[in-house]
Amino acid sequence: MNQFYNKHFLKLSDFSKKDLYELITISRKLKYNKKNFKEKKLLIDKNIILIFEKNSTRTRCAFEIACFDQGANITFLNIKDSHIGYKESLKDSIRILSKMYHGLEYRGQNQKNIETLAKYSTIPIWNGLTNELHPIQILSDLLTIKENLKNKNIDQIKLSYIGDINNNISYSLMEASMIIGFTLYLISPQKLEFKNNFYIKNIIKKIKYCNNIHITDNINIGVKNTDFIYTDIWLSMSEKNSLTLWDNKIKLLYNYQVNKSIIEKSENDNVKIMHCLPSLHLYNHYRKLFNKNIISKYNLYNGIEITNDVFESDKSIIFQQAENKIHIIKAIMITSLLKENINILI
Repeated sequence: MNQFYNKHFLKLSDFSKKDLYELITISRKLKYNKKNFKEKKLLIDKNIILIFEKNSTRTRCAFEIACFDQGANITFLNIKDSHIGYKESLKDSIRILSKMYHGLEYRGQNQKNIETLAKYSTIPIWNGLTNELHPIQILSDLLTIKENLKNKNIDQIKLSYIGDINNNISYSLMEASMIIGFTLYLISPQKLEFKNNFYIKNIIKKIKYCNNIHITDNINIGVKNTDFIYTDIWLSMSEKNSLTLWDNKIKLLYNYQVNKSIIEKSENDNVKIMHCLPSLHLYNHYRKLFNKNIISKYNLYNGIEITNDVFESDKSIIFQQAENKIHIIKAIMITSLLKENINILI
């Protein structure tokens, strides 16, 4: 029996470095098999339910494609089409769904909700995103990093995350860095916020004892000799989308935009650019969202958190990140649903 069988995937800190490396290895083989028309359908007759309390493009598509490729049956529910958490408690819902399905993906508001689902579930629960954490995205990023390394292991890299450091991407990156040991620089004028949240408090408490995680507002130090520069949209999904909040974020972070100057500061000709998407890099896309005066004041005609030329450059591995979510999701589902040694099966 494999070590992942019937195990939930709620947060990266539930796994060891060896575990994460194993999932990456399995996902690479699954990706190879798909590209070379050798994929085996291992989840035939498995019933999977996808619960999306929050809207999604890439995560939903990745889960559905992963299920289709593997022969699983899927049910999609958004919060409007169910009684989950409203007329029916999470505790009751999961006890019912556990008798109908083999696995459940949840993308929702709070980490405590998915932890509640896992507590009362008899089937594996997979975290598609919460306000606090996004483990599937970061594991997909680690797969992408592995594919772009020639002479290093993942634990030998320097990754520079720049911009808004108080979101589920930065928190899950911290977890990954603590487990694997790669050097992580969080570059921002912000300080880490506790937000009176148990999961975030726990992460911030732990990083105080990690010599490989650094928080700085100094861009030069943060990106020098880095292997990967990673950014995200400056207003996260958990924040209210208002012009006032956007104006405040832009005023705070405009100097931390990923642009050609930032790349030059890395002093690394092979540096790669990462972004978990969606991105505000096209002027015609975001110009209606903002006050024209602030765009003019900070000269943000070529992108907000990242400039369009950098986004579209040959250093960008952004769309590779997005695709790799499919293969990571397959690895997570297959390993948690099947008892057998997965490396033999695939």
